[in-house]
Amino acid sequence: MSRPPLIFFAAISLVATLCSSFSPDHPTNRRILVLLDDLAIQSSHSLFFNSLQSRGFELDFKLADDPKIGLKRYGQYLYDGLIIFSPTIERFGGSVDLAAIVDFVDSGRDLIIAADTSASDLIREIAAAECGVDFDEASIILYALDQAAMVIDHTSYAVSDTEGGHTLIASDDFIQSDVILGRKKIEGLKVLSASPSAYSANPKAKLSNPPSLIGSAISLVSVVQARNNARVLISGSLSLFSNRFLKSGVQKAGSSIKHAKSGNEQFLTELSKWVFHERGHLKAVNVRHHKVGEADEPAMYRINDDLEYSVEIYEWSGKSWEPYVANDVQVQFYMMSPYVLKTLSTDQKGLYFTAFKVPDVYGVFQFKVEYQQLGYTGLSLSKQMAGFFVFTVVYSYNKQAQS
Repeated sequence: MSRPPLIFFAAISLVATLCSSFSPDHPTNRRILVLLDDLAIQSSHSLFFNSLQSRGFELDFKLADDPKIGLKRYGQYLYDGLIIFSPTIERFGGSVDLAAIVDFVDSGRDLIIAADTSASDLIREIAAAECGVDFDEASIILYALDQAAMVIDHTSYAVSDTEGGHTLIASDDFIQSDVILGRKKIEGLKVLSASPSAYSANPKAKLSNPPSLIGSAISLVSVVQARNNARVLISGSLSLFSNRFLKSGVQKAGSSIKHAKSGNEQFLTELSKWVFHERGHLKAVNVRHHKVGEADEPAMYRINDDLEYSVEIYEWSGKSWEPYVANDVQVQFYMMSPYVLKTLSTDQKGLYFTAFKVPDVYGVFQFKVEYQQLGYTGLSLSKQMAGFFVFTVVYSYNKQAQS
């Protein structure tokens, strides 16, 4: 059975490259600043905003050029997340600027940006600064000449009576990640890439040279998780979030099936859950180690001691902390390099554990867990141990010379 694709309009292509915040103690305290070009967007995109509010987020809507807006007050952040739906803004009001937004994300807070063909230099600079995303290379380098570059696809477009030029894209090329897009199959069809037949160009201009961006090199929606676990979403289309596209029917070119509803609403609901840490946020608690048969953590270990190590890992579900279940969490017994590397067993209830023998090496060791999985916040646990005693007996032998 075919599934309804996403519809994506006025898409400028993205080129993705590698490049208080969510608190495990207070995971439900979430305030989001929403910056708009026009307050009418609050109505035209209300279904997306309502979805966030229904999940407990407090949204503060402001015009992007409001002279009173700010992300901080008295050195403390006022918001946990930022949504920028103001693609044409040339200069933010108040104390918000490029540096302030970079600092906001550097502090571990989350960001969503939606742009279109009218994206200003400022919006482009934010996207590039935060996650190495460029809005079509042609639009950046030849901005004065061709700022109207859009994604065009003469094969994977949505049939429409009003939108010509095959710029209304129907895409189903998703990232394969349950934690980012949910375990439930999206009823619809980088996170979302263009099809192999897509390219980026000005639909109103004649192509004089082959397009520089084609096929899956074009990202329609990109996400990045920084090393500090801040999450950023960049969309090349503000219309993707609109009520019109969330409720619209869709028919993909070449298909006789017309779906009553596109996959946009489910796609954005699931993706926003990930961006705002309702899914894929891990915490580690109760790190313990001790000699086998004992309960207390010793001040030091001796070589060849048998020891046990354990840690509890949980994932935030959006409502509560649930046991995280995986078979690839490892602990290192580390001094300059890992002398012991063990995959932890789990009781399927959040507890991970293992046992091993202290190596026959004198030195200062650490227990280390470095866990990185696509879509999950990283875990970096380290605990240093005192030096190990090595008992050595030295025998002195004097042989009296015989006369």
